[in-house]
Amino acid sequence: MKIELGNQKPEYFIESWPGQYDIFSHYEFTSGVPSVMFMITTLKENGKPNACLHAWSTFSGDKGGFFAVMTGLMQDTHTYKNILRDKEFCINFLDTSYYDSCIKTIEQNNEEDNELLVGGFTPEPSKVVKPPRIKEAFLTYECTLESCSDLSNSGINAMIIGKVQHVSIDEDFNNVGAICGEKSFMFNIHSPKDSKTGEGSQSAVTSLKVVRLI
Repeated sequence: MKIELGNQKPEYFIESWPGQYDIFSHYEFTSGVPSVMFMITTLKENGKPNACLHAWSTFSGDKGGFFAVMTGLMQDTHTYKNILRDKEFCINFLDTSYYDSCIKTIEQNNEEDNELLVGGFTPEPSKVVKPPRIKEAFLTYECTLESCSDLSNSGINAMIIGKVQHVSIDEDFNNVGAICGEKSFMFNIHSPKDSKTGEGSQSAVTSLKVVRLI
């Protein structure tokens, strides 16, 4: 049996934290769609590196370019303001072993902090943009801002589209075995809830696993 849910949040979906259903749609928690996680690096106005753990994105392109479509970037964050000001950023993909290091950049992110050093990451110069790359990343996109819009016209989340201008990739990251494993992409499973009761608050970090080669 399938459960049908409309645009109105069910009354039995109780907030786990204040503002949960303002920042996220209730569909976020009923769908349980995995989303690849990565670190966005930008520069603060004082020139110090800023790091932002993010998901809710996709990557696609054609002969006109390759694009990072990042939704769910809150408009009150340093990262959003830095991207609008400087119009460039890096997307750094790290494996699951770096998750705790990523969280440190959330816990300590004052304006005077070098957030890459806070997380224990090694900054390295980018090739075509000013924000630094993360040396530990197995894949990095250097991006320029293509467009920005208010995701739902609520002044909460933005949709940032960046055009990839340069790619840095580990030489061994070129086959299915490397891509599908613990030393590759990490994914966010964001607090799925029981659609019948609204219960559940546990999230998970996971990686890909090959189930069939074609």
